[in-house]
Amino acid sequence: MEQEPTPAYKNKISKKWQDYWAENKVDQATDFDDRPKKYILDMFPYPSGAGLHVGHPEGYTATDIYSRYLRMNGYNVLHPMGWDAFGLPAENYAIKTGTHPKKTTEDNIKVFKNQIQSIGFSYDWDREIDTTNKEYYKWTQWIFIKLFEHGLAYENEAPINFCPSCKTGLANEEVVSGECERCGAKVEKKNLKQWVLRITKYADRLLEDLDKLDWPEPIKAMQRNWIGKSYGTNVIFKLNIGEDLSVFTTRADTLFGCTYVVVAPEHQIIQRFASKIKNYKQVSKYINSVKDKSDLERTELTKEKSGIILDGIFATNPINNKQVPIYVADYVLGHYGTGAVMAVPAHDERDFEFAKKYDLEIIWVIGPTDEKDNVFTEYGILENSKEFSGLSSKEAIKEISKKLSEKKLGSEAINYKLRDWIFSRQRYWGEPIPIIHCQKCGQVPVPESDLPVELPAVDNYEPSGDGTSPLSKIESWVNTKCPKCGGAARRETNTMPQWAGSCWYYLRFIDPKNDKTLADQKKLDYWLPVDLYVGGAEHAVLHLLYARFWHKFLFDIGIVPNDEPFMKLRNQGMILAEDGRKMSKSLGNVINPDDVINKYGPDVFRMFEMFIGPFEDAKPWSTTSINGINRFLWKKIFMDSDKLIDGVLSGKYQIENNHSDSIHKTIKKVSEDIENFKFNTAIAELMIFFNGKDGKPDWKPKIENNPKDNMVDFSALKNFLIVLSPFAPHICEEIYQKIMTKLGEKATLGEKYDSIFREKWPKYDKNRIVNEQVELVIQINSKIRAKTTIRRGSSREETTKYALSEPRISKLLSSGKIKKTIVVEDRLINFIV
Repeated sequence: MEQEPTPAYKNKISKKWQDYWAENKVDQATDFDDRPKKYILDMFPYPSGAGLHVGHPEGYTATDIYSRYLRMNGYNVLHPMGWDAFGLPAENYAIKTGTHPKKTTEDNIKVFKNQIQSIGFSYDWDREIDTTNKEYYKWTQWIFIKLFEHGLAYENEAPINFCPSCKTGLANEEVVSGECERCGAKVEKKNLKQWVLRITKYADRLLEDLDKLDWPEPIKAMQRNWIGKSYGTNVIFKLNIGEDLSVFTTRADTLFGCTYVVVAPEHQIIQRFASKIKNYKQVSKYINSVKDKSDLERTELTKEKSGIILDGIFATNPINNKQVPIYVADYVLGHYGTGAVMAVPAHDERDFEFAKKYDLEIIWVIGPTDEKDNVFTEYGILENSKEFSGLSSKEAIKEISKKLSEKKLGSEAINYKLRDWIFSRQRYWGEPIPIIHCQKCGQVPVPESDLPVELPAVDNYEPSGDGTSPLSKIESWVNTKCPKCGGAARRETNTMPQWAGSCWYYLRFIDPKNDKTLADQKKLDYWLPVDLYVGGAEHAVLHLLYARFWHKFLFDIGIVPNDEPFMKLRNQGMILAEDGRKMSKSLGNVINPDDVINKYGPDVFRMFEMFIGPFEDAKPWSTTSINGINRFLWKKIFMDSDKLIDGVLSGKYQIENNHSDSIHKTIKKVSEDIENFKFNTAIAELMIFFNGKDGKPDWKPKIENNPKDNMVDFSALKNFLIVLSPFAPHICEEIYQKIMTKLGEKATLGEKYDSIFREKWPKYDKNRIVNEQVELVIQINSKIRAKTTIRRGSSREETTKYALSEPRISKLLSSGKIKKTIVVEDRLINFIV
């Protein structure tokens, strides 16, 4: 082949091999196989109307490379795909387009599936699931009933986050900076009767079991902070109205510095003792002014503090019997701790600002003491604390808590930030909650034999906005009979949130067509846990926390064999626009993957997304880089392979297998990099092998006019294609077929052609890579910033590629321009920025 293939030819080859893989079930998992199992999972997408963006395939490509690599290493790999199709995104799109969400969801799934299949991912499509399918959500409803039967699902009327645009309640985790996570509207507070899941019962296990998991540390930290377990003291302040006020604090050592107490606007003493509050009208006005603020707005450290005194009520500090005023302020939350705090302005930033604003007393009780005009929040040595002065903070916390306990005015306590999960939504497009309300029997779960409770077909599915679901208007569906007494009853009309179906979907992939149970017990025992889970870091305290909660519950009731669902987690970094900004339709910088694939073919697209930077980092799109990958795959590998095959057939080249040393180094490096998700450096290594050091590969003919040097190492080429194939499966399959059908016997490479993905992953010979690695020091502006290992004798270009592929270096250089690069072979590289 003399010229680079046309886009039509490239995509013809891709379609040919995608059809072949599907027909021959190359990617199918086998239950109870003798091979060791691996369960590799992507966070499945919700099929929006916009179709795939270039960020989706990044994670999918990584898991596909890893899955293909594992299969070729002798593993039985489960690698499925499905659709997270219920919930606000699909419904909002349907409302926007004026089409029923069932229709838009079905259409969008077709688009997404075609796009995903066009990239050549090795998913086992026989296991495809859709959360909106009634055979699927039957078991989502079944899990809810089990939660209800075990006291973990309950109904409660309380102030909740309400989005006026989406017209539905939101969980705390769905509110970001006071705004709806989905639409960006300012969230309000509204009293509504809601279904709630008691996730708090699992707080300790969710926290402690993070230590078992191979997850990125930032994700674990986010879950730890969200659960927010803290050890402290419940301090009892006696009120002058004959009531006790309980306050939780982690800093009992500062109690002598408490000069006032603050209660949340929701605190029950305000309403209970309204008649005792002399300025109740002003207090009530203040409470109304803050009632719609989100928790985040209220606790924002930088916001100006506001509050008002409860005139007529005061408290007694139990450690020194000093009377202190009580304020109501919005920076205290009613659902955190006891809804009241002791204010120590000398040793707390918010209390300090509040005290300054309202001219309240400030007493320093923790040293150092040389700067009495500033807040001091660290531990130290106590002063102005009577018999506790001179103790360290940690000693004082213990001793002061002990004294309070002796006086029956305090006790050790544990507190959590985590709140129970608001689970019901006042929307149409979701799983109906399988509960029936009977005046005689109360809340009755729908019998399992009557599941699923199907979502009724309706014309009007838009939310009402008054706190009721559109389902409440369908009397023929709502009115039913009580399963217990047979009397007249009404169905629950709220639906489940989008997160319900995604809490357990990885279990259904294991046994997707089972109509008798959620999944066969033996199959669950065989495949669980998920060995590798890949997706976005934005799901840290939503999907990932919720799924862990449901899984632990299912473990407790004997459904799953282990207590954690995802043993290893990796997050992909965002792919930015070429200008370094986030891709956005409004900015006009969105890259459509279809356009890239139509021009270059899927293999170029796949390899490019893995090559432009470290997997976990954000990185900008680069037209220059994708053109380079295109040249490497099509002009170099594809066209050169054709020439070599033709050269052997014509007698121009001779075959001499196993003379290449470099293939052993390449196999080792690429294997290690795939295992460690360092795909960009694996690709760099593949380029180095094929092109050779300084353009002289050891496996190709060296001097065409010298017959002795006209040797082609086809065993090296075959092994190269095998280790390249997870990255560029279509091209490798095409070249491999040509080699095996035209040269198979002649090159002693095998009996017959099957698929490159039926081949075993090649082993490297340690004796042929001895002393080949050296340490490379990487500097920026002559300061050491990182160290890595590279192949001894690497060229300047190779050294630069390896250095730039290091995550720390790529981050540090992302905001600067390289003016000069200094390379000392086998020792050092210095980027002058």
